[in-house]
Amino acid sequence: MFVCPTEDDAMIVSHRHKFVFFAVPRTGTHAIRAALRPFLGPNDWEQEGLMERVRSPLPTLARIRHGHITVRQAQRHLPEAVLRSYFTFAFVRNPYDRYVSLCATLHSGNAGYVGNETAWMKRTLDKMQGQMDAATFRRMVLIGPQAGILTASGRLGVDFIGRYEAMQSAFAEICKRIGIPEQTLSVVNAAAHAPSDTYYDDELRGLVTRFYRRDFEQFGYASEPPV
Repeated sequence: MFVCPTEDDAMIVSHRHKFVFFAVPRTGTHAIRAALRPFLGPNDWEQEGLMERVRSPLPTLARIRHGHITVRQAQRHLPEAVLRSYFTFAFVRNPYDRYVSLCATLHSGNAGYVGNETAWMKRTLDKMQGQMDAATFRRMVLIGPQAGILTASGRLGVDFIGRYEAMQSAFAEICKRIGIPEQTLSVVNAAAHAPSDTYYDDELRGLVTRFYRRDFEQFGYASEPPV
Protein backbone atom coordinates (compact mmCIF):
# COMPACT_ATOMS: atom_id res chain seq x y z
CA MET A 1 0.00 0.00 0.00
CA PHE A 2 1.07 3.60 -0.27
CA VAL A 3 1.08 6.31 2.34
CA CYS A 4 -0.99 9.48 2.50
CA PRO A 5 0.97 12.37 1.01
CA THR A 6 2.38 14.83 3.50
CA GLU A 7 3.73 17.47 1.16
CA ASP A 8 3.11 21.13 1.91
CA ASP A 9 2.79 22.33 -1.69
CA ALA A 10 0.58 25.35 -2.07
CA MET A 11 -1.22 27.56 -4.49
CA ILE A 12 -0.10 31.18 -4.09
CA VAL A 13 -2.30 34.19 -4.78
CA SER A 14 -0.38 37.47 -4.80
CA HIS A 15 -2.32 40.70 -4.95
CA ARG A 16 0.90 42.71 -4.63
CA HIS A 17 2.37 41.26 -7.84
CA LYS A 18 -0.93 40.13 -9.41
CA PHE A 19 -0.21 36.46 -10.01
CA VAL A 20 -1.63 33.03 -9.19
CA PHE A 21 0.71 30.06 -8.94
CA PHE A 22 -0.86 26.62 -9.38
CA ALA A 23 1.13 23.93 -7.56
CA VAL A 24 1.37 20.67 -9.54
CA PRO A 25 2.77 17.82 -7.40
CA ARG A 26 6.40 16.81 -7.94
CA THR A 27 7.29 19.64 -10.33
CA GLY A 28 9.61 21.64 -8.09
CA THR A 29 6.87 23.57 -6.33
CA HIS A 30 8.75 23.80 -3.04
CA ALA A 31 11.64 25.60 -4.75
CA ILE A 32 9.23 28.00 -6.48
CA ARG A 33 7.45 28.80 -3.24
CA ALA A 34 10.72 29.38 -1.40
CA ALA A 35 11.83 31.85 -4.09
CA LEU A 36 8.51 33.71 -4.20
CA ARG A 37 7.70 33.91 -0.51
CA PRO A 38 10.03 36.86 0.36
CA PHE A 39 8.18 39.02 -2.17
CA LEU A 40 4.66 38.36 -0.92
CA GLY A 41 2.66 41.22 0.54
CA PRO A 42 0.58 41.28 3.73
CA ASN A 43 -2.63 40.51 1.83
CA ASP A 44 -1.13 37.71 -0.28
CA TRP A 45 -1.84 34.14 0.71
CA GLU A 46 -0.99 30.49 0.22
CA GLN A 47 -3.33 27.53 0.24
CA GLU A 48 -1.17 25.41 2.51
CA GLY A 49 -0.70 21.67 2.41
CA LEU A 50 -2.13 18.82 4.40
CA MET A 51 0.27 19.16 7.33
CA GLU A 52 0.25 22.96 7.70
CA ARG A 53 -2.17 25.71 8.63
CA VAL A 54 -4.34 26.68 5.69
CA ARG A 55 -3.90 30.39 5.10
CA SER A 56 -6.48 30.84 2.37
CA PRO A 57 -9.02 33.53 3.34
CA LEU A 58 -11.65 31.76 1.26
CA PRO A 59 -13.44 29.14 3.39
CA THR A 60 -14.52 27.15 0.34
CA LEU A 61 -10.89 26.70 -0.72
CA ALA A 62 -9.60 26.22 2.82
CA ARG A 63 -11.93 23.26 3.27
CA ILE A 64 -10.11 21.42 0.47
CA ARG A 65 -7.17 21.13 2.92
CA HIS A 66 -4.36 20.83 0.42
CA GLY A 67 -2.56 23.20 -1.90
CA HIS A 68 -2.96 21.45 -5.23
CA ILE A 69 -5.94 23.53 -6.28
CA THR A 70 -7.15 22.83 -9.81
CA VAL A 71 -8.06 25.41 -12.41
CA ARG A 72 -11.67 24.23 -12.17
CA GLN A 73 -11.71 24.77 -8.40
CA ALA A 74 -10.10 28.19 -8.80
CA GLN A 75 -12.72 29.18 -11.35
CA ARG A 76 -15.45 28.23 -8.89
CA HIS A 77 -14.01 29.91 -5.82
CA LEU A 78 -11.63 32.74 -6.76
CA PRO A 79 -13.02 36.14 -7.82
CA GLU A 80 -13.45 36.21 -11.59
CA ALA A 81 -11.43 39.44 -11.80
CA VAL A 82 -8.39 37.71 -10.29
CA LEU A 83 -8.27 34.92 -12.85
CA ARG A 84 -9.03 37.30 -15.68
CA SER A 85 -6.40 39.95 -14.89
CA TYR A 86 -3.68 38.21 -12.86
CA PHE A 87 -0.77 36.31 -14.42
CA THR A 88 -1.37 32.59 -13.86
CA PHE A 89 1.37 29.99 -14.14
CA ALA A 90 2.47 26.48 -13.21
CA PHE A 91 5.19 23.94 -13.92
CA VAL A 92 4.88 20.52 -15.53
CA ARG A 93 7.25 17.56 -15.77
CA ASN A 94 7.87 14.63 -18.11
CA PRO A 95 5.27 12.05 -16.98
CA TYR A 96 7.75 9.17 -16.93
CA ASP A 97 10.15 11.05 -14.68
CA ARG A 98 7.38 12.54 -12.58
CA TYR A 99 5.81 9.15 -11.92
CA VAL A 100 9.08 7.83 -10.50
CA SER A 101 9.22 10.82 -8.17
CA LEU A 102 5.57 10.40 -7.22
CA CYS A 103 6.07 6.76 -6.28
CA ALA A 104 9.20 7.52 -4.28
CA THR A 105 7.08 9.97 -2.29
CA LEU A 106 3.99 7.77 -1.99
CA HIS A 107 6.04 4.77 -0.83
CA SER A 108 8.43 6.66 1.42
CA GLY A 109 7.12 4.73 4.43
CA ASN A 110 7.10 1.37 2.68
CA ALA A 111 10.04 -0.75 3.88
CA GLY A 112 9.65 -3.14 0.94
CA TYR A 113 9.78 -0.48 -1.78
CA VAL A 114 13.53 0.03 -2.17
CA GLY A 115 14.90 -2.70 -4.39
CA ASN A 116 11.44 -3.54 -5.74
CA GLU A 117 10.49 -0.19 -7.21
CA THR A 118 9.34 -1.40 -10.64
CA ALA A 119 6.93 -3.97 -9.18
CA TRP A 120 5.48 -1.41 -6.76
CA MET A 121 5.09 1.18 -9.51
CA LYS A 122 3.13 -1.31 -11.61
CA ARG A 123 0.99 -2.24 -8.63
CA THR A 124 0.21 1.39 -7.90
CA LEU A 125 -1.28 1.97 -11.36
CA ASP A 126 -2.59 -1.51 -12.16
CA LYS A 127 -3.84 -3.33 -9.09
CA MET A 128 -4.89 -0.26 -7.15
CA GLN A 129 -7.23 0.74 -9.96
CA GLY A 130 -8.92 -2.62 -9.57
CA GLN A 131 -9.53 -1.99 -5.88
CA MET A 132 -11.23 1.39 -6.16
CA ASP A 133 -13.30 3.38 -8.57
CA ALA A 134 -11.04 4.57 -11.41
CA ALA A 135 -12.32 8.15 -11.20
CA THR A 136 -11.56 8.25 -7.47
CA PHE A 137 -8.05 6.95 -8.10
CA ARG A 138 -7.40 9.66 -10.68
CA ARG A 139 -8.60 12.32 -8.26
CA MET A 140 -5.94 11.45 -5.70
CA VAL A 141 -3.96 14.55 -4.85
CA LEU A 142 -0.55 13.33 -5.97
CA ILE A 143 -1.16 10.63 -8.53
CA GLY A 144 -3.55 12.40 -10.92
CA PRO A 145 -2.50 13.72 -14.33
CA GLN A 146 -1.09 17.22 -14.52
CA ALA A 147 -3.68 18.10 -17.15
CA GLY A 148 -6.39 17.40 -14.58
CA ILE A 149 -5.07 20.28 -12.49
CA LEU A 150 -4.34 22.77 -15.25
CA THR A 151 -7.23 22.37 -17.69
CA ALA A 152 -10.94 23.13 -17.55
CA SER A 153 -13.48 22.12 -20.19
CA GLY A 154 -10.62 20.66 -22.23
CA ARG A 155 -8.68 23.94 -22.37
CA LEU A 156 -5.47 25.01 -20.65
CA GLY A 157 -6.40 27.39 -17.84
CA VAL A 158 -3.10 29.18 -17.11
CA ASP A 159 -1.15 31.86 -18.96
CA PHE A 160 2.29 30.27 -18.70
CA ILE A 161 3.60 26.72 -18.37
CA GLY A 162 7.19 26.22 -17.28
CA ARG A 163 8.94 22.90 -17.71
CA TYR A 164 10.67 21.22 -14.81
CA GLU A 165 13.42 20.24 -17.24
CA ALA A 166 14.24 23.93 -17.88
CA MET A 167 13.12 25.25 -14.53
CA GLN A 168 15.59 28.07 -13.97
CA SER A 169 15.12 29.69 -17.37
CA ALA A 170 11.33 29.39 -17.09
CA PHE A 171 11.38 30.93 -13.63
CA ALA A 172 13.51 33.81 -14.92
CA GLU A 173 10.72 34.59 -17.37
CA ILE A 174 8.15 34.39 -14.58
CA CYS A 175 10.17 36.82 -12.43
CA LYS A 176 10.22 39.26 -15.33
CA ARG A 177 6.48 38.92 -15.87
CA ILE A 178 5.55 39.51 -12.22
CA GLY A 179 8.10 42.27 -11.65
CA ILE A 180 10.55 40.79 -9.14
CA PRO A 181 14.35 40.34 -9.40
CA GLU A 182 15.43 37.06 -10.97
CA GLN A 183 15.99 34.42 -8.32
CA THR A 184 18.23 31.35 -8.33
CA LEU A 185 16.17 28.31 -7.40
CA SER A 186 17.35 25.90 -4.74
CA VAL A 187 16.76 22.14 -4.64
CA VAL A 188 14.02 21.59 -2.07
CA ASN A 189 12.14 18.39 -1.11
CA ALA A 190 13.68 16.28 -3.88
CA ALA A 191 12.60 12.63 -3.83
CA ALA A 192 15.42 10.11 -3.45
CA HIS A 193 15.62 7.79 -6.45
CA ALA A 194 17.93 6.66 -9.23
CA PRO A 195 17.61 7.99 -12.82
CA SER A 196 14.06 7.31 -14.03
CA ASP A 197 15.04 4.98 -16.88
CA THR A 198 16.48 2.61 -14.28
CA TYR A 199 13.00 1.51 -13.25
CA TYR A 200 11.18 1.15 -16.56
CA ASP A 201 10.48 -2.03 -18.44
CA ASP A 202 8.02 -2.30 -21.35
CA GLU A 203 5.06 -3.13 -19.12
CA LEU A 204 5.55 -0.22 -16.74
CA ARG A 205 6.17 2.17 -19.60
CA GLY A 206 2.90 1.06 -21.17
CA LEU A 207 0.96 1.54 -17.93
CA VAL A 208 2.35 5.04 -17.41
CA THR A 209 1.84 5.99 -21.07
CA ARG A 210 -1.83 5.01 -20.91
CA PHE A 211 -2.55 6.57 -17.54
CA TYR A 212 -0.90 9.91 -18.36
CA ARG A 213 -1.99 10.08 -21.99
CA ARG A 214 -3.53 13.54 -21.46
CA ASP A 215 -0.26 14.90 -20.07
CA PHE A 216 1.74 13.68 -23.06
CA GLU A 217 -0.78 15.20 -25.45
CA GLN A 218 -1.40 18.47 -23.60
CA PHE A 219 2.20 19.34 -22.77
CA GLY A 220 4.04 17.91 -25.76
CA TYR A 221 6.18 15.30 -24.05
CA ALA A 222 7.21 12.36 -26.23
CA SER A 223 5.59 9.07 -25.26
CA GLU A 224 6.39 5.47 -26.06
CA PRO A 225 3.53 3.43 -27.59
CA PRO A 226 1.82 1.30 -24.91
CA VAL A 227 2.71 -2.40 -25.11
